[in-house]
This record gives sequence, structure tokens and C-alpha cells, in this order.
Amino acid sequence: MREDKKIVIWPAYFDSSRTRKGGRKISRKLAVKHPILKEVERSAKNLNLQSIIVEEEKAYPRSWWETSGRILVGGISPNPKTYIIKEIAKEIKRMRKEVS
Repeated sequence: MREDKKIVIWPAYFDSSRTRKGGRKISRKLAVKHPILKEVERSAKNLNLQSIIVEEEKAYPRSWWETSGRILVGGISPNPKTYIIKEIAKEIKRMRKEVS
């Protein structure tokens, strides 16, 4: 990934209540119920992803009426977006297990 390029990550990618067509990007096995932006942000920070920018007032295009927010991840990464999303999903699940 080029240094100036950003990856957009929406909480909807991790929502088990959504279908793939509705915006979920990972398997239901990795997905969680109703992920929030803070969880996605904290997971990205725990994974040491670079240049994290939080945009709270953004709405996911497939559900434009909900302002769920998004994060932008920048910097150089040898991994594709799908790998990064899966790692964030695993981290969200791990964090939720610690809390409960």
C-alpha cells in the first residue's frame, strides 16, 4: 500500500446481523453483534496500525441514514484490506471476551 493511500473501515464490516449484501465483509464466525466505532478504533490501535483517523459523523453508504462513523488507516502495509479487516475482527472478539 502506498503511504498516501488510506483504507476505509466501517463498523458494518464486522456486524453479524448484516448480510454480505448488506455490508458485512467477514464470515459470521468472525463477526460480532452491533460493533461500535470505538471497538474498531481500539482494535486497530491494538494491532499497531499506522495513521488511524476516526471520522465519527460518516454514514456507511448502504445504510446512509445511520451515522456509525468510520476509521481511515494509512501508512505502508504489506497486507491487503481483507487481511486487516479479519485481524481487526479477531481483536474485537478477543476484547469482548476479556470484558465478559
